[in-house]
Amino acid sequence: MKKDEPPLDFPDTLEGFEYAFNEKGQLRHIKTGEPFVFNYREDLHRWNQKRYEALGEIITKYVYDLLEKDCNLKKIFIPVDATESEPKSFIFMSEDALTNPQKLMVLIHGSGVVRAGQWARKLIINEDLDSGTQIPFIKRAMDEGYGVIVLNPNENCIEVEKPKTHVQSSSDSSDEPVEKRERKDKVSKETKKRRDFYEKYRNPQREKEMMQLYIRENGSPEEHTVYVWDHFIAKSAAENVFFVAHSYGGLAFVELMIQREADVKSKVTAVALTDSVHNVWHQEAGKTIREWMRENCCNWVSSSEPLDTSVESMLPDCPRVSAGGHEHTRLTVAM
Repeated sequence: MKKDEPPLDFPDTLEGFEYAFNEKGQLRHIKTGEPFVFNYREDLHRWNQKRYEALGEIITKYVYDLLEKDCNLKKIFIPVDATESEPKSFIFMSEDALTNPQKLMVLIHGSGVVRAGQWARKLIINEDLDSGTQIPFIKRAMDEGYGVIVLNPNENCIEVEKPKTHVQSSSDSSDEPVEKRERKDKVSKETKKRRDFYEKYRNPQREKEMMQLYIRENGSPEEHTVYVWDHFIAKSAAENVFFVAHSYGGLAFVELMIQREADVKSKVTAVALTDSVHNVWHQEAGKTIREWMRENCCNWVSSSEPLDTSVESMLPDCPRVSAGGHEHTRLTVAM
């Protein structure tokens, strides 16, 4: 760690970073027109990473705004019966998500830093909004008469700063002689001074200690998916429900099937998976679930074969076909 590391204080807007999305949805520097540069400060990897993460948080909020303003989706807070003071998450729904009598599209992203409306933060930053977000899926679905629900399975907790704990000094003991206590205090102060100097040199910017407060009944992607099913999807009027699930989203869908098998079978017509990481053996999905998946699911996977070419699978569940050579984060773009 370098002791001349710049402060970890970053802008909270795209304009503050001097970036903006152009008419093609590409992130570009306002002055130079250049794409985002990760290594903004050479030899300062931690600082560059923190800068990237700060930009990513801004982009998450930017995509949320697009979901509401460009896609006309509504933000719905969960748990539905949350008190004012407890941690909350949210999903996005079209106006007709619960009332559309014909069809409903449900989107589930993968694991990591992505949030509702995103497939891959890396693609949003390095390529464009169409590649990295769910917006093209949402707009096409709505154009074709679907209601839409966008899940937010990684928003499982809120972070708050840990309260500071005060340690009572042992030198406060009134049983010790004054001279002995003074010598101990002097040694303690000198030790602390050396330690603080070393810490400042080794790690000049100590970050705040945070603690996580989990969101009730939404503490994991699997819990979140089941919760949204019970409180929204299962109550929708749609005769046909369709899922698009990427990576860990596929695992969350299989877990939903395990917990709500009969209900899922009665409402879900088809499931498009992209590089799903589900495993019917590890998740202990029964024979009837595996049979249903063979008939109603398809998994587009990374492969050098032409698009939609059948790909052999070691698992006895849904068919696997090639996504046409696309890398993991780009698979949804290929569909």
